Amino acid sequence: MNAITIVIGSICILMIAYRIYGTFMAAKVMKLNDTIPTPAHTLNDGKDYVPTNKWVTFGHHFAAIAAAGPLVGPILAAQFGYLPGLLWLLIGAVIGGAVHDAVVLFASMRKKGKSLSEVAKEELGPVAGFCTGLAMLFIITITMAGLSMVVLHALENNPWGTFAVGITIPIAMGVGLLYKKTGNLKMASTIGFILLMIGVFVGPSIQGTVIGDWLTLESKTLAIILPIYAFFAAALPVWLLLAPRDYLSSFMKIGVFIALIIGVFIINPSIPFPAFTEFVSGGGPVLPGPVWPFISITIACGAISGFHAFVGSGTTPKMLNRWSDIKVVGFGAMLVECLVGIMALIAATALQPADYFAINSKPEVFQTLGMSVVNLPQLSQEIGLNLEGRTGGAVTLAVGMTYIFTKIPWFSKLAPYFFQFVIMFEAVFILTAIDAGTRTARYLIQDFFGELYKPLKKVDWMPGTIFASALACLMWGYLLNSGDIGSVWTLFGVSNQLMASIGLIVGATVILKVADKRRYMLTCLIPLAYLFVTVNYAGYWMVKNVYLNSSAAGYNVLNGVLSIVMLALGMIIMIAAIKKWIELLNAPRVRLEAMTN
Repeated sequence: MNAITIVIGSICILMIAYRIYGTFMAAKVMKLNDTIPTPAHTLNDGKDYVPTNKWVTFGHHFAAIAAAGPLVGPILAAQFGYLPGLLWLLIGAVIGGAVHDAVVLFASMRKKGKSLSEVAKEELGPVAGFCTGLAMLFIITITMAGLSMVVLHALENNPWGTFAVGITIPIAMGVGLLYKKTGNLKMASTIGFILLMIGVFVGPSIQGTVIGDWLTLESKTLAIILPIYAFFAAALPVWLLLAPRDYLSSFMKIGVFIALIIGVFIINPSIPFPAFTEFVSGGGPVLPGPVWPFISITIACGAISGFHAFVGSGTTPKMLNRWSDIKVVGFGAMLVECLVGIMALIAATALQPADYFAINSKPEVFQTLGMSVVNLPQLSQEIGLNLEGRTGGAVTLAVGMTYIFTKIPWFSKLAPYFFQFVIMFEAVFILTAIDAGTRTARYLIQDFFGELYKPLKKVDWMPGTIFASALACLMWGYLLNSGDIGSVWTLFGVSNQLMASIGLIVGATVILKVADKRRYMLTCLIPLAYLFVTVNYAGYWMVKNVYLNSSAAGYNVLNGVLSIVMLALGMIIMIAAIKKWIELLNAPRVRLEAMTN
């Protein structure tokens, strides 16, 4: 198998899916109507509810949802071979992820941009709403901690990456102010993009200087800085920092992967990985379990991801200018993210299998596999860094992309620059999700605790904004400072896919109410059935074999308790939904139509 075949085939499938299935979802299932004003217009406050150009919103939404998941997940799942990950990415994105993102965005906009917990309360009842809110608080906290841990490993003792990532903040604020003042998107975008590229390429020159020494930070220092930054990203007006930063970052994200696609077409690297490895039955050095259910919880973003429900019922529904923009922003951004995941999978499987396992497993574990590295010593020498035992996926992606780029004759001597650039690129990718995720956590906290103190529900009340933003950062900052990526990534995978199940449950309920034909509900029920069974089995497997197994390497009672609580909440929500569906299906059709008014 060669990489070009995979890329061309995947792009064709995704384009056809967008054109046919995306149009069907928009026109027939959700019946999007642009004559009705969106919440961004009816509730325009110049801060959270702001009608925004669909491509700016696309940039924000894509940058927010495309975090570590489509990069790290496919790389870790390469343990099973290239085919399981590729199939799950394509099938999961088209049948599940794109539908999930579109219907969650639609459901939230129908309820004036409210969070998914508030939507669940109105659609399914107070018990389901409470359980959804509690589950979302658990999940967003775990998600932010897990994503931030990847950033720590990418920026730790890396002044170039820290400078290049940090410089995007003032640039984004300048772009936001310029666009707010002039309304000229092209001018603001051009200036911002030029400054962003200058910041990226100036980065290497600061190494060895006083500034470089200041920016050479340990992980504990970064673990304090990240929540502080996230606090301001959550509290400041969306147009000042979050939206322009995500919009500008999307240039880099999409640009890098376009460059990778071009590199693949120029080099056409073969895929030395087999379609299936010996670890499909479990016992691998990267992931502990078998290909199912682990393929579907390891690869979340890129296929289907509950984290997207936070963005789709958080910042994005308050920004959409027209209802039809849901197709581009919700359905389309998910398919683009799927392609990102596929390119990450190619970057990992373009490496020799032994080199891949040497990077992604501890040295003592790798020695038990009976494999011998092939290109890794040469790559380590070219990059100037010992690459063995650097687990977590981020370094593997950087090495894989560097390996492909440096096969182009003009770039053969630039391995360390490509490696550091990709490490920085990954950090920017993830930080944009932390921006939006923390802001979404703020909305959740205001909704959840607003039941006890009503003023908190007002998103424009400054004391409430400050309190909720600080509490959100404190919760995930605590986990960030007290854990490690190995202790939370699988927990993140299970909780993330449980959140996707909840999103599909709410989406199915809304579609049952608004669609002309009740069978359109199957667009949500089919992926929901697979995902709900998968996530519950995966959670059970991890609790039994890892979290509460004192002899397992990942033994962690807290993770086990969190898993049990979240799965129980998911079951309660599912029972409430089934009762609601039966009620709606037994109701006369005229009554259903009245409910949509």
